[in-house]
Amino acid sequence: MKIHNKLFLILFSFSLILVIMLVLLMQWSIGKGMVDYVNTKEVEALKPVVTKLAQIYKEDHGWQAMTGHHPRFRQLIETQLQGDEFAPRRHNFPPPRRPLRERPPKDGPHALQQGPRDKPPAARLPPPEHQARYALLDANGELVVGKYLDHLNYSKSAIDVNGITVGYFAVSKRDSLTQGYEVEFIEQQQQYLWLIGLLAIALVLLITRPLARHLVEPIKVITRGMHKLTQGDYQHSVDLKRQDEFGQLSRDYNELAITLAANETTRKRWLANISHELRTPVAILRGELEAMIDEVRPLTMVNVASAHDEVKHLQRLIEDLHLLTSADIGAMHYRKQEEELTQVLASELDKYRSYLASAGITLNVQPAIESEVSQHPILIYADITRLHQLFENIINNAIKYSSATELTLTIKREVSPHDTVLISFEDNGIGVDDKHLAHLFEHLYRVDDSRNRQTGGSGLGLSICRHIVAAHQGEIWAEKASLGGLAIHIRLKII
Repeated sequence: MKIHNKLFLILFSFSLILVIMLVLLMQWSIGKGMVDYVNTKEVEALKPVVTKLAQIYKEDHGWQAMTGHHPRFRQLIETQLQGDEFAPRRHNFPPPRRPLRERPPKDGPHALQQGPRDKPPAARLPPPEHQARYALLDANGELVVGKYLDHLNYSKSAIDVNGITVGYFAVSKRDSLTQGYEVEFIEQQQQYLWLIGLLAIALVLLITRPLARHLVEPIKVITRGMHKLTQGDYQHSVDLKRQDEFGQLSRDYNELAITLAANETTRKRWLANISHELRTPVAILRGELEAMIDEVRPLTMVNVASAHDEVKHLQRLIEDLHLLTSADIGAMHYRKQEEELTQVLASELDKYRSYLASAGITLNVQPAIESEVSQHPILIYADITRLHQLFENIINNAIKYSSATELTLTIKREVSPHDTVLISFEDNGIGVDDKHLAHLFEHLYRVDDSRNRQTGGSGLGLSICRHIVAAHQGEIWAEKASLGGLAIHIRLKII
């Protein structure tokens, strides 16, 4: 079943159940409210009886005149309810017992002449259970006259004489209505409620289907777009002009398509660059070997050494590619421990100065690391071998591409916002255009478009540096140096 039909059935079923429950609840509420209204109305109608009972108590100084006198009590109530809607259903008092002397004999000539009105009281049917019962209770709640049944609920009206409660007039509460205009009103309202319920269900039916379509249509559009992505069509975009989550999802989809397109372009460029980098030394090596085989070049140690240099260049390139690929898949291993940064640098300064001096570059260190080791130690959690590789790649990059005469190494401790150390390498060389700064750490990126082997390099050294710094939870970036050349900054966390 399609999601559109599922959503429609869910919405319609829920609405149908809700409408039925509301109709039943309203019917119960109307019925209960009408019963409470009738009970209250009857109590109001019998208030004059409470006043008359208070007068009787005041005149007789007690309930002696009412005790056991059901006819008198009944007459008070019937007189008050005469002509009232409650009057026809209130004959619920015990009938007066006829004296024994007035009863006809069971045997004899008069026995056959008994009429219907001479039936004994036991033959009379009791009043229905829904009929109201009335009772007069004294101040202690004891029955004086009337009917007071334990299983019924009563509304009690206090009878006060001179501010003192002397008794209670109790009227039983109805639990339901069986006749009268109230019942007709309830039945009429129930019919109206079911009619309204049917209209509401029809309205729900008309609304839920287009609503389900409105909710599902963006999913269909995005599903078609995802199918395009799986087919490699990264140029397909989804334009949902909505302000809800579907609108945000469409924007995320478009961002995903753009990212995938950029990654595909990078992948193609990566493959093209790798093939170019590998093809060049292989072609040179093959040419030199073929020239010696064809005796175009003599087979001398000099020519063999030239071919060997190409093999070494090819080997370094393959090793760099392997290292970079390992970094991308997280296979570069790190053995980290607490290291003192200035001490790590101080142990390699002589080697760095030797490298730079052979290229005609002077190394300046600020401040003097030898004094920093004892005065201000900087502890970091790092792999010392990878740190040496990081610094050597940056220095080799300056030697090969900067054409500088001076390189400055600066170490600066930063307290705010976090306790970090900033390591900066700045040269006074030719520098790099601003458009290249953001791409220097990408795979196989070279500023020299001609990709000259002597000046362009393979473009892998700085990319490896980025992976090493990222593995140490640090940052690395490039910018214009104050000396006029290129500045590479590294920020690491201090323990």
